Amino acid sequence: MKQYIVDAFTSEPFAGNPAAVCVMEKWPSDEAMMKLAMENNLSETAFIVKEDAGYHLRWFTPGTEVELCGHATLASSFVILNYYEPDSDRVQFNTLSGQLTVTRKGNLYEMDFPTFELREIPVTDDMEKAFGVRPIKAVLGLDLVCVFDDEKQVREMDPDQNGLLKIEGRIQNATAKGKETDCVSRSFCPKISIPEDPVCGAAHCQIADYWASELGKNEIEAYQASKRGGYLHCELLGNGRIAISGAATLVAISDIVADL
Repeated sequence: MKQYIVDAFTSEPFAGNPAAVCVMEKWPSDEAMMKLAMENNLSETAFIVKEDAGYHLRWFTPGTEVELCGHATLASSFVILNYYEPDSDRVQFNTLSGQLTVTRKGNLYEMDFPTFELREIPVTDDMEKAFGVRPIKAVLGLDLVCVFDDEKQVREMDPDQNGLLKIEGRIQNATAKGKETDCVSRSFCPKISIPEDPVCGAAHCQIADYWASELGKNEIEAYQASKRGGYLHCELLGNGRIAISGAATLVAISDIVADL
């Protein structure tokens, strides 16, 4: 079985968010996929099987299977469109979040994703303890998004991971209005065994939606301020959908020789 390591949301290797992508003829057991995800120890390992209509795509962190992952979808589309269907510019994935379509546009891959209804919730002392600074606002969709006064607070954040475990949502996102981009964010995911996700596409289904409403614009240029860093272009499409685009680059191709 071939496994590809792809850095997503970057055109430079060793930046952005790395994902492992495994393209298979048939499904191994869930236990075997979980073990390989733990072995890779990346924020996501994607598993793909060809179907009559498109591809079936699943995502595993080192701790669990998840229902939506942006960077591993981008990485998966990069692999399919460059190594399996190089004459095509579009691929469809069947996933736990429904059918996801990715379109190649030059050196970018545009993902058609769902948005999630956001509701404002009270800012709590646990949030302040976890992030080290008190948010000015908190909203909850699929995950938690905490809004801060200044992007410097987000960039310099040194979160208390134990405190983060007490907060609502699988993923805790910190975001602020940016100076060079529309917003700056970071994503912390200790509940699914990822201390910090370098660049989280799924989080921007909520973060970009929030800032589009706040800034009164449909297109959001976002930067995730992890150590690796990465850029996302987000466009609200209406009808509960968002287009999230980014570049990707190949780092390695390997053979999995263990019996799955």
